[in-house]
Amino acid sequence: MEHLKIASDNYVAFTFFIGTMAMMAASVFFFFELNSTPTKWRTSVLVSGLITFIAAVHYYYMRGYNLATGDSPTFFRYVDWILTVPLMCVEFYLITKKAGAKQGLLWKLIFASLVMLVTGYFGETIYRGSSVIWGVISGAAYFYIVYLVWFGEVSQLAQTAGAQVAKATKTLAWFVLVGWAIYPLGYILGTPGGLFGIQLVADAALASHYMDIVYNVADAINKIGFGLVIYSLSRSQD
Repeated sequence: MEHLKIASDNYVAFTFFIGTMAMMAASVFFFFELNSTPTKWRTSVLVSGLITFIAAVHYYYMRGYNLATGDSPTFFRYVDWILTVPLMCVEFYLITKKAGAKQGLLWKLIFASLVMLVTGYFGETIYRGSSVIWGVISGAAYFYIVYLVWFGEVSQLAQTAGAQVAKATKTLAWFVLVGWAIYPLGYILGTPGGLFGIQLVADAALASHYMDIVYNVADAINKIGFGLVIYSLSRSQD
């Protein structure tokens, strides 16, 4: 039971704990605000609450796993991402749907996010010896999503959906470009391939700790931030 206590210098467990509490609090907020949300934005706010709720449940278990074993809960993290990241992509479809977004766009976003995650998982766990190759494939899928939300269909539709939708879409696009870019940093720190074959952290255990801290901070910022942008949009006058 001693391993289940968070030591004052255990920053990995601390960030898991903070992530759990922050995302659970965000979920409660989004769910409680649903009744006062205009009907046209209710699904979007609901999805925001689901994203943070799913993440909070997984973070609770990841924190326990990390404290009990000292290992990185990579499998549980990717289970979380395989559920929440496609939902974050769905938000782009939902807010541009009224401007004519088709289901084809929805499936493009979901498919690209799944490719990004599955290949990232392969590089981190199953084929660590070729993590650079899998990281490049994952990065290509990521940049395809960046293209869609900055220059492709999402961006074009947002421009015809009203000033507030355009503003919200641009903010979410910045989250994808900057916020999601934090994840490759964690991947580089935590895999043997490192940065194009150069392992930045020689100690594997220390590299894993750095990776978890980077991922935990990025998750809290991106998932809660996404939801708050959607919530702000739902309170706009458009």
